[in-house]
Amino acid sequence: MTKRKERLNNEITVEEVRVVDEDGTQLGILPTGEALRISEDKGLDLVEVAPMAKPPVCRIMDYGKLQFQKSKKASLAKKKQQVIHVKEVKFRPNTDAHDFDFKIHHAERFLKDGNKAKVTLMFRGREMMYAERGRKILEGIAERLAEISVVEQMPTKEGRNMVMILAPKAKPKPSGSQKSKST
Repeated sequence: MTKRKERLNNEITVEEVRVVDEDGTQLGILPTGEALRISEDKGLDLVEVAPMAKPPVCRIMDYGKLQFQKSKKASLAKKKQQVIHVKEVKFRPNTDAHDFDFKIHHAERFLKDGNKAKVTLMFRGREMMYAERGRKILEGIAERLAEISVVEQMPTKEGRNMVMILAPKAKPKPSGSQKSKST
């Protein structure tokens, strides 16, 4: 069970509170007992919304309804969030042209789906001497995918691998002033 931040009804221990009605009308500074009586007469709760104010501000409201609205808002925010995954595409310095194109199409698909693409160039044995050629290969990949991606991490050497991370370009947000015409 989560602990709530707001104090309500009999938990409010100060002598006087500034009271705001359920429709936003200021009732003024009242003794806590009278404010509680008013809220009980209306069948609502007295909720302390600004405890640090002098005197504390309390609002007459349906606390259960407030909690429900907060949980609905939180679940909507969670539903709307976008999770970005990092998908990896691996190459070798002497990858054949067809395989190269095939793997670039995979990276392109990952980027179009809104995920990041981690492009790894793996070196074995004596291939380590051609690290500069590997950097050029990765830069060529970044150039080919420049229309749909942004290089988030330039090619860096990590042991026997060279890694570059591509992120999808931000899509332009549609402006609210454009209205669709229905004929």
